[in-house]
Amino acid sequence: MTQALEPYVNHLVSVITADGRNIVGTLKGYDQSINVILDECHERVYSSNRGVEQVILGLYIIRGDNVALIGELDEELDTRLDMEHIRAEPLNECKT
Repeated sequence: MTQALEPYVNHLVSVITADGRNIVGTLKGYDQSINVILDECHERVYSSNRGVEQVILGLYIIRGDNVALIGELDEELDTRLDMEHIRAEPLNECKT
């Protein structure tokens, strides 16, 4: 599984955590436990009645046991999104 992350290094990724958070940043590193290091990252906080809030986090480490999903973002498309007008229910935590 960890070898699948190699192409994402130094690219913009979105990480969905087991507790339902969405962290977006540049993947700088990872290990065999899928602990990930993100740089220049922020958390996107979704709301059904106001736009997406982006909380700046900077350099951030996410433990592998809290990673539910990692995916590469299209940077060009992502910069064109108008976060103030996006409405969505927050994600629920993952239940195992």
